[in-house]
Amino acid sequence: MRAMWIGAAAALVMFAAGAASAATLHFSTTLKGGDEVPPTDSKGTGKVSATLDTASKRFSYTVTYSGLTGPATMAHFHGPALAGANAGVQVPVPKSALASPMKGAAVLTDSQVSDLEAGKWYFNIHTAANPPGEVRGQLEEVK
Repeated sequence: MRAMWIGAAAALVMFAAGAASAATLHFSTTLKGGDEVPPTDSKGTGKVSATLDTASKRFSYTVTYSGLTGPATMAHFHGPALAGANAGVQVPVPKSALASPMKGAAVLTDSQVSDLEAGKWYFNIHTAANPPGEVRGQLEEVK
């Protein structure tokens, strides 16, 4: 009987430790033309607020923007890249969700989580006048 109680207690401690290590991380950035690569002279601005549930790897985001040269034609989270460098698309925003505010979610891979946590993701919005991207911002963890 004593061995059963010890085993149950050990299982409870292991479960509690796993639950305690799960967290919700918060990320943010400001979008501006000067951060595009190459920079644009866009007067557009925006803000990205995002969360990552480290247990489920669910990444949720809200993007607001205004002042672009025209309607958004595409928008994406890119990585891995530090500020000043370009990288491939990691999470695209569906074309049906390009109006401000953009809202969405995706489940990330372990590699994507690592890059995001290391500050190697950026977000940008594309327009017809600026096909490579009009405004951009590097995501940073908000502590």
